[in-house]
Amino acid sequence: MAAQENTEITTKFSKLNVNAVEFVPSFNYSSAASAAAVAAAAAAVVVNAPPPSSQQQPSQQQQATPVDNATVPTAIEAGSAPVSGSATPATTPDSTGSAGSTNALNATVAAAGGAPPSSAAASNSASPAQGSPVTTPSTATAAVLPPIENINAADKVTANNETDPADSWDVEEDAIITPEDEEVEDAEFVEGEATPKVSKKKVVKVEENRSKREHVNVVFIGHVDAGKSTIGGQIMSLTGMVDKRTLEKYEREAREKSRESWYLSWALDTNQEERDKGKTVEVGRAFFETDRKHFTILDAPGHKSFVPNMIGGAAQADLAVLVISARKGEFETGFDRGGQTREHAMLAKTAGVKHLVVLVNKMDDPTVNWDQTRYNECKDKILPYLKKLGFNPAKDLTFMPCSGLSGYGLKDQVPEELCTWYRGPAFIPFIDELPSLNRKTDGPFIMPIVDKYKDMGTVVMGKVESGMARKGQNLLVMPNRTQVAVDQLFSDDYEVTSVGPGENVKIKLKGIEEEDVSPGFVLCDATNPIKTGKVFDAQVVILEHKSIICAGYSAVMHIHCAAEEVTVKALICLVDKKTGEKSKTRPRFVKQDQVAIMRIECYGMICLEQFKLFPQMGRFTLRDENKTIAIGKVLKVIE
Repeated sequence: MAAQENTEITTKFSKLNVNAVEFVPSFNYSSAASAAAVAAAAAAVVVNAPPPSSQQQPSQQQQATPVDNATVPTAIEAGSAPVSGSATPATTPDSTGSAGSTNALNATVAAAGGAPPSSAAASNSASPAQGSPVTTPSTATAAVLPPIENINAADKVTANNETDPADSWDVEEDAIITPEDEEVEDAEFVEGEATPKVSKKKVVKVEENRSKREHVNVVFIGHVDAGKSTIGGQIMSLTGMVDKRTLEKYEREAREKSRESWYLSWALDTNQEERDKGKTVEVGRAFFETDRKHFTILDAPGHKSFVPNMIGGAAQADLAVLVISARKGEFETGFDRGGQTREHAMLAKTAGVKHLVVLVNKMDDPTVNWDQTRYNECKDKILPYLKKLGFNPAKDLTFMPCSGLSGYGLKDQVPEELCTWYRGPAFIPFIDELPSLNRKTDGPFIMPIVDKYKDMGTVVMGKVESGMARKGQNLLVMPNRTQVAVDQLFSDDYEVTSVGPGENVKIKLKGIEEEDVSPGFVLCDATNPIKTGKVFDAQVVILEHKSIICAGYSAVMHIHCAAEEVTVKALICLVDKKTGEKSKTRPRFVKQDQVAIMRIECYGMICLEQFKLFPQMGRFTLRDENKTIAIGKVLKVIE
């Protein structure tokens, strides 16, 4: 009786070994080697097991049936799903009825990679004097086990192999693999490491190759109709970013509307309303590349109603291009009070632009005809104002003549027969040769959000101010402290795996709805988030304001990409412009051209930093009644 119980238990375990092979999905039989090993081991078991005699059949059947009934629940308890295999037929009495069918069953089980339970039971019930090698169940189990180990090792490799093509295909879509990368792939593959690691390494390598060029953001500013969008479109045409066929289509459509000269601007003014009126409303975006640098074009609107949009564009720029029209009457309109040339130049300086290029456009106009006296007249009128703003002609201010419509002076030098007096560099080679900008790569990741839209998730746009972000990284959206994960990264329409400072990017986020993001929010590092506050002290320069400013005065503040309503809470002191000394007494009011330190309160929470720690997040402009009345910098965040 004890022997019979022992037999039942051991049979259960041998049966469980078979079930393990059947029921665990990771045991793939795709590799021929593992299948051959299993078949050989099982064949040995079948050969060694004696053919059961007809007298033993009933007892065998009696033994097998209860054992199998017991085994089925055990298998189910073990959490395995009943798969149609060789184990199920063994439970029915018919299947064990004849010796031939038993052999067929044995063969079937052998194919599945294990000794059949009935043969184990048969060898147990047979007399030990027969001397068969499979007398004890433990040896049967031992015979079955080694192939299972082989399967395990082999199948780990095959499982890795099976996941491999998908990953490498994804990577190939991303970028071209160099021969060196292929060698790396093979080396890692032989070691049998997890494939995603390889793809990660490869992508980072490719990323380095892709980001060799320095990223520079160029904003085109100036009075309405100075030719900003046309110059932008012409640059894209000259650098091959817009194909000839598209431009011909634009030209045809523009001619139908009797607006032939507008067709180049349509490369940047994609909105139908903008095309109909010939006025840019939103900041247009495009990019072009030279051998050394990757330039992002930000085409700002020139109309005074859309100055807030222009401020958002200038906040992302490293280099500003002030376009002025040389045509008679147009330059004067733009530069006189009420024109946008002055305001745009001042806002660009406030936004922290490092270099200003003044393009004197429309030099090919019949009223000008590449005349040097007109060029010098425009230059001499605007130069004193730009110097007053703080631009230095020796370091960060350059003038050059050009024609946006014909493209002269943009990529190649103006032909000598047209313009003998200017033999300086053309616009694109000049900005390509400008010294590199120093970027904060080591700081925490900070990106003010300029715009957002929905596209299979929430996509935010902006310029990376400092730090790096990678695919899969966890970030925070401030000031709401929403945790998000980076799903995809696009640097000027190319999908990448990491982005660095200075790049104009689109980031697809997981974990936030599009409605919960507003322009002016900041995407930042989760461990080192940006400061947020409502009340701060600032040094403010009053540029243009008819009456006086006292405590309680309210205006709209533009800081990085955010626009927020603010109130002057208190005036702290006046600052002497020449000496920088602060007044001992508190002023009761401030007026035009004075510098004051004041406490300002916002209506909502905003993201900001001290100017001395992070200039880009600490400078702002105050606007009221469609005019820029003051510029300032954050000295201290109070609460």
